[in-house]
Amino acid sequence: MKQLLTKTALLLGVAALARPDSSAQVSLVGQLRTRTELRHGLGNLPVKNSPAAAFTSQRTRLTFGYKWQRVTFQAAVQDVRVWGQDASTINSADGNRLMVHEAWADLLLINRADSTMKFKPIDKLSLKIGRQELVYDDVRLLGNLDWLQQGRRFDAALLKAQHRGWAVDLGVGFNQNTDAFSVAGTYYTPANVPASALSTRNVSLAIPAGFLPTNGKGGAPVVANAVGTNGQNQQFKSFQMLYATRKFGSTKFSGLFFKDDFQKYRIDSLGNATQGYVYGRRYDVAGTNSRLTYGAMLTGLFGLGTSKAQWQAFSYWQSGKDRDGLRLRNAYHYGANVMFQKGLLGFGPGYEVLSGNNDPTLKAGETNRFDPLYGTPHRHWGYMDYFYVGTGAPAGGLRDAFLKFRYASSRLSTTFDVHYFALAGTTYNRMPDAPTGAVLNAKLGIEYDFVATYLLNKFTTLELGYAVMNGTNTLEYAKQGTMNQKDKLGTWGYLMINIRPDFFDTKPTAIK
Repeated sequence: MKQLLTKTALLLGVAALARPDSSAQVSLVGQLRTRTELRHGLGNLPVKNSPAAAFTSQRTRLTFGYKWQRVTFQAAVQDVRVWGQDASTINSADGNRLMVHEAWADLLLINRADSTMKFKPIDKLSLKIGRQELVYDDVRLLGNLDWLQQGRRFDAALLKAQHRGWAVDLGVGFNQNTDAFSVAGTYYTPANVPASALSTRNVSLAIPAGFLPTNGKGGAPVVANAVGTNGQNQQFKSFQMLYATRKFGSTKFSGLFFKDDFQKYRIDSLGNATQGYVYGRRYDVAGTNSRLTYGAMLTGLFGLGTSKAQWQAFSYWQSGKDRDGLRLRNAYHYGANVMFQKGLLGFGPGYEVLSGNNDPTLKAGETNRFDPLYGTPHRHWGYMDYFYVGTGAPAGGLRDAFLKFRYASSRLSTTFDVHYFALAGTTYNRMPDAPTGAVLNAKLGIEYDFVATYLLNKFTTLELGYAVMNGTNTLEYAKQGTMNQKDKLGTWGYLMINIRPDFFDTKPTAIK
């Protein structure tokens, strides 16, 4: 079926070329993106004296677009893999990594510019439905996570309105595991469940539908830093959102309300005394835990003689309950930054805070941790991906003070960022040899990120990156639950080639 989608997109593209008199616009864009990485401490501090890891990953994507005056359609098929992951000759047992990344249509319902439409209470209204990327503002809370080869997409419906300078999006999504006739109710297991798992006696036990294994007893992973919804495959059962934006001169306002609902669960286990046990969560409890995220962002531009400055300020809050049923209390995320630009050079400072648990005041059944939803952490909290990704983030939250430098010409651009990371809340040191009530030093570490991007031609870019994390014992403990067992210096480098040919582009473009 997935191979059929690829062939269909190609056939549609050829058919469109065969009809040059058509008023519709057709596009067919490919992408081949390879990234070779050398990792020694990406995401977590490395084990002492451990070797670095090296590999090349690849994304291959084909995006077909069709636009008529009242309908816009897009489908993207992609394949993601690591070089050498498959044998040179594979069979059906090796699996298939081809997947549909996007498949949506945007149906125009109202357009005042269209004389054939009689009902025009507002300037424009359309319905976008299907598998799609949600990309808003600076992808801080909602983004396509394009840095990851597999990216991120949502199955959703968006009602998009425009009127008198305002743009408003209303979105909904509802997830289910299967459409089988034998399934009753709408219980939802929010992850890709493995077919089997090893028990406490090292016996492989089959995992039934609706059961999600975890690392420890009581259904809770044995880690110091539980991961958030941004950095894992813990999918919501449903969501509802409202996004509104408008420009006022050189200042842009945007407001977001996002509600995501998580299926409730109960603690359970599989197995017996002979086979051993697999502990986990069974998602067959009625009801959901609902989390509310709301706030606003302001961005603007102002001139300073021959220079200019871009600024940003934002503030968001969370309330309700997190996916595990903990009540969110005083969870917030705020920050501000500015970038001064003069000619080809730019620099600017910034500061932001994501709240975390404050141990002296934390109450049972509550959490103070702000979870940055479904954005792109790689873009904001260091390229080393220590925070709010699959490796988790400190329970004490995060303070990030940074300084960024930029250079950009027509072909070459470079960036150099320095981040000072620290805990946002007071965190107790619970190591066995620590005295009762001992508090961790707030400093997590300093990260240095360098990236150079070169435009080889209009379809191809080369990107080189190198990053260093100079961490502390607090970072080791907050991320991995140990002290003095990991190297405090993490390094990471990569070389990425991104080729995006537009197969219908026949006009040569000179690069000056």
